[in-house]
Amino acid sequence: MITADRLKTVQEYYFSRKLREVRGLINEGKPIINMGIGSPDLAPSPEVLETLKDAITDIGAHQYQSYQGLPELRAAISQFYKDKFAVETDASSEILPLMGSKEGIMHIGMAFLNEGDEVLLPNPGYPTYTSVSKLIGAIPRTYELKEENGWFPDLQELEQTDLSKVKVMWVSYPHMPTGATASKEKLTQLVDFARKHGILLVNDNPYSFVLSQNPTSILSISGAKDCALELNSLSKTFNMAGWRVGMVLGNKDHINAILKVKSNMDSGMFYGIQKGAIAALKSGKEWFNALDEVYTKRRELMFQLADKLGCSYDRNAVGMFVWCKLPKGSVGSEKFIDKVLEDKHIFIAPGTIFGSNGEGYIRFSLCVKEEKIKEAIERF
Repeated sequence: MITADRLKTVQEYYFSRKLREVRGLINEGKPIINMGIGSPDLAPSPEVLETLKDAITDIGAHQYQSYQGLPELRAAISQFYKDKFAVETDASSEILPLMGSKEGIMHIGMAFLNEGDEVLLPNPGYPTYTSVSKLIGAIPRTYELKEENGWFPDLQELEQTDLSKVKVMWVSYPHMPTGATASKEKLTQLVDFARKHGILLVNDNPYSFVLSQNPTSILSISGAKDCALELNSLSKTFNMAGWRVGMVLGNKDHINAILKVKSNMDSGMFYGIQKGAIAALKSGKEWFNALDEVYTKRRELMFQLADKLGCSYDRNAVGMFVWCKLPKGSVGSEKFIDKVLEDKHIFIAPGTIFGSNGEGYIRFSLCVKEEKIKEAIERF
């Protein structure tokens, strides 16, 4: 059987391929320390776990659920955005729960992009933006992000190009993979740019509450709902990556367009997971403080490891990664991490998997226990 032509436009996800190699080394008895992937190793709060357990005996818990999620979940998301970002939303029409924000990337693409439409994508950036664009038949157009510009796009340079076919622009602040943040002034520039050129701006925002003292939503910018959507997730903030709980927020028309796609692709999120998500969203400041305390200790150790490798990094970056620049004269990123994997049995992500501007950089995940980071330091 011949596969669809669209599969010729994408490759298997890098981490899917590389982790097979890593598992093979582990099966050979190699003492691999995996610092490559951002899968939280911490547990959700006891309140979240108890809520899930209690919910499975509720009447109707095992039936199909609403495509729009429980009204209580949408209300909890709305209140969360009001409390944390000072963003007002209509829970009944401006919020759509998702089975993870990665699902939302595909739904948004299918809702707003036709074959041949152009999409502005960050370089470096999350690889799924590119693969989804290609699978849909849209044309990816990367915009350059560079360290000297704070990993923020040169909008004046973009305006010198033909933007007539651009329908969607993907951004992610705090930025993945670099951890760079964008001020409200910078986010306002993005919103103004999108409105001026009739572009749907999508901010992917799952890292707002990991080592970030100033969580910001693009929807807090005046007029943003006219031209912007925001994706968010419980994966990183509440250690619920495997639960697959995300959300997209925006104006009613944009949300309804996404719902048309979503309602044809799944049958609603499991009731117990939704109830657990509600409990997570109601977490107090002690939860966020405790999370940051763990990641702060890990990050300080990871800085020590980066120092051992002669790398430079931004101590003010946020999120659950440490983005490091390789020392001058080093081999390329992929050769570098392969050498470390072979010699020290430590897996680090090469910057190149996030785009050509990731060459010369590597990324450490903070989803590694302190004792393992210390062990990695000792190996050098």
